[in-house]
Amino acid sequence: MSTESIYTYKLDFYYQQTLIYLATLILYVVIKGTIVEDQFTVIYRDPLIYIIALFVFSSAVVLLLNRLRDRKLIVREDALIFHSRRRERRLPLADIEWMHIGRERLVQTAGRYQVVVVKIKNRRRPYRIRIGRYERESELIRDMERIAQGVPKRKKRPFGMKRRRTF
Repeated sequence: MSTESIYTYKLDFYYQQTLIYLATLILYVVIKGTIVEDQFTVIYRDPLIYIIALFVFSSAVVLLLNRLRDRKLIVREDALIFHSRRRERRLPLADIEWMHIGRERLVQTAGRYQVVVVKIKNRRRPYRIRIGRYERESELIRDMERIAQGVPKRKKRPFGMKRRRTF
């Protein structure tokens, strides 16, 4: 690995969602529109057109906001950095208490490596890095495995002992 690897956040889902809603709107307008005297007229009073247009608009806004956030995961020799347009959160490798690479129990997606859980000293909740949300997944997994070699593994709970939930 080089001294720094940058993994950008995937926006494929947002693009697909926006295009599907836009195609649905166009298809609905074409089907519902009428051709009168070689002119195409659209029925503006149809509430379904406004509902689909609202979906198109909202998905385009969400896509634009995610583009503007410019989320990245930067893996360095000494730290993991969560970068966004407005701030950076730096996790020094020396502060990692334990690290686990594996699956999430509640998520039913394909793939052996779905999530990397990183517990930082003096922080109650661990960080979750979902591998599928970043580009170049295989390289990210290799980098995480390389980091995990120098970090303790998560301790297994004794049989029958459940995690306490505090609300």
